[in-house]
Amino acid sequence: MGGKSEPQNSVKSVPNPTPSSNLSLKPYFFEFSLKSLKLKTKQQELLIRVSILCLVYVLAFIVRLFSVLRYESMIHEFDPYFNYRTTVFLTEKGFYEFWNWFDSESWYPLGRIIGGTLYPGLMVTAAFIYWGLRFLRFAVHIREVCVLTAPFFASNTTLVAYFFGKEIWDTGAGLVAAVLIAICPGYISRSVAGSYDNEGVAIFALLLTFYLFVKAVNTGSLAWAVASAFGYFYMVSAWGGYVFIINLIPLYVLVLLITGRYSMRLYVAYNCMYILGMLLAMQIRFVGFQHVQSGEHMAAMGVFFLMQVFYFLDWVKHLLSDPKLFQAFLRITVTSAVCVGTLALGVGMASGYISPWTGRFYSLLDPTYAKDHIPIIASVSEHQPTAWSSFMFDFHILLFLFPAGLYFCFKRLSDATIFIVMYALTSMYFAGVMVRLILVATPAVCLVSAIAVSATIKNLTTLIRTKNKGLHTGSSKGTSSLKASAKASIDQSLPFQRNGAIALLVGAFYLLSRYATHCTWVTSEAYSSPSIVLAARSAYGGRIIFDDYREAYFWLRQNTPPDAKVMSWWDYGYQITAMGNRTVIVDNNTWNNTHIATVGRAMSSYEDEAYEIMQSLDVDYVLVVFGGVTGYSSDDINKFLWMVRIGGGVFPVIKEPDYLVNGEYRVDKGAAPKMLNCLMYKLSYYRFGELTTEYGKPPGYDRARGVEIGNKNVKLEYLEEAFTTSNWIVRIYKVKPPKNRW
Repeated sequence: MGGKSEPQNSVKSVPNPTPSSNLSLKPYFFEFSLKSLKLKTKQQELLIRVSILCLVYVLAFIVRLFSVLRYESMIHEFDPYFNYRTTVFLTEKGFYEFWNWFDSESWYPLGRIIGGTLYPGLMVTAAFIYWGLRFLRFAVHIREVCVLTAPFFASNTTLVAYFFGKEIWDTGAGLVAAVLIAICPGYISRSVAGSYDNEGVAIFALLLTFYLFVKAVNTGSLAWAVASAFGYFYMVSAWGGYVFIINLIPLYVLVLLITGRYSMRLYVAYNCMYILGMLLAMQIRFVGFQHVQSGEHMAAMGVFFLMQVFYFLDWVKHLLSDPKLFQAFLRITVTSAVCVGTLALGVGMASGYISPWTGRFYSLLDPTYAKDHIPIIASVSEHQPTAWSSFMFDFHILLFLFPAGLYFCFKRLSDATIFIVMYALTSMYFAGVMVRLILVATPAVCLVSAIAVSATIKNLTTLIRTKNKGLHTGSSKGTSSLKASAKASIDQSLPFQRNGAIALLVGAFYLLSRYATHCTWVTSEAYSSPSIVLAARSAYGGRIIFDDYREAYFWLRQNTPPDAKVMSWWDYGYQITAMGNRTVIVDNNTWNNTHIATVGRAMSSYEDEAYEIMQSLDVDYVLVVFGGVTGYSSDDINKFLWMVRIGGGVFPVIKEPDYLVNGEYRVDKGAAPKMLNCLMYKLSYYRFGELTTEYGKPPGYDRARGVEIGNKNVKLEYLEEAFTTSNWIVRIYKVKPPKNRW
């Protein structure tokens, strides 16, 4: 009685929950949160799609970082060193100085006007990224930006591939295309971290231009056509491969005209893209007025005028009510247009206003043209015809999915699928002519293969779902009617079809998993090794690193006068200038065939004859690359016949048969006398006859060629050895000054 009684409706005190009660409450709150955040079907699809694209975007970037993780952050290959050097100049001096830069350290004594002889898109892109990061207070070095530019744009390419696949087929094809191109070795070969070359951004620009143009054709929107013109401008600023765009799009338009698919959408898209894109492209100094003067661009101009004829005829057709009168007018108009066009083309070519096709363009149409007429183009390994193994190496299962995708495209023809078919077939032809152009074919192969994968999986999953519904419906109805009994008898074969569809799905996913494994292996082992740092496996499986290139360039920079001139084969010119900071006679630009032939003649001549040539060029040092000690096959001895061919193309005194024995190229005792005594042979094998390179082999055994050299007693009279790297890969010789005549 001493305390108040609690009212019955009052809240009773709840004791502190035990851990077990906490656990029992968690599923309730978790279920409540899921219910409150439950999304509609379309929202779920959008969330999954965005999540997949984000993962693919990250995957495309990180899969290209093997070289940075395995070695260090560095620029790869040869051409990227010129791009890096010019980018550093751009960020330090500004665009005006870059645009008017005369480089006196290359092509001595000619020099090179940088702003008018390069495609500046890559350098300007990297510079803007660098300036943007610095503006946001990120303390980055320009080298890191250059190293990671290609992986960044490869990630952007996956997004373009998604939207392109969605435009030509459906969302599923877009997602599959994004995944395939993210890890495809054919694209990774030119987009790994450190591959700071034009193709790193050009493939993104190529695919973006194609996507925007197809979008413009499908919608007839002027905005999309303008966007495609700007995409084309970016492509022109980045890479000379823009010629492929300016010929493929007119060919595509011509096919649509011939097949009766002319429309105002096509008229608006092509006219806007061509006119605005041409005007923008003319702002690139290296391109200039080629769009109206070069034979490689005349197809685009011809199709442009043909479009005007079609528009004019379409307008006249609406005015003339008599079909016979219109047919007569059509014949007269077409005949007049063809005659006027042919006459204008003939007069332009005869007067020299329209320049003929370049040698590189001819070499794409005729694979034997470069070997017969332009040996300097044929000497580049990436300009050789493509072997079947290269297709399998770079495409894997896409090589088999590609024909299936073409089948689906032909089965559902539209303006968009006609474009992707033409892009795929033409690019695959050019990829067969030149191994480098596998890069251009890769986006098309990935898109067409994605259509095959998406359509096949969609058909199989639809079949499985349909059969499941059919089985359940048939069993529920029983035999109450004749229709139900007939359906039940048919459904007896459905489980077999369903199991077959499941087996095909499992097989498809297995093949795709093998594709992912292959791409990862190829990226790691084949395409992530910088050519400037060589790697090999020891007898016990360990990794051996050969850093001779950087060792040699560092020695040049530290131990030679700042105004020293270095002669080497053109392959190493960019690296010597960028890393050694010394003037070179020739480099990788290869714009002057005579100057390169002069160096080839010096390397192919006897020492006294070569000395006179070097004196005329003010050469102070000669650099050669030699792989006889390490087994490095890509050295100057293996490239020597190209020096002979290029030199002999300008100087008839150099004849290739003088360096061969019965048509065979040899460096052993059976080699030709001129081969054993030419400058290149002497500089490569000087003091090599005293060296034992392999156990059980005689001194002077060349491991790269697997023979014992023929001239072990090499003597130098006009040059002296200045430096040889630790593994003998790079050898530098100093040219002795002329003897006092008095």
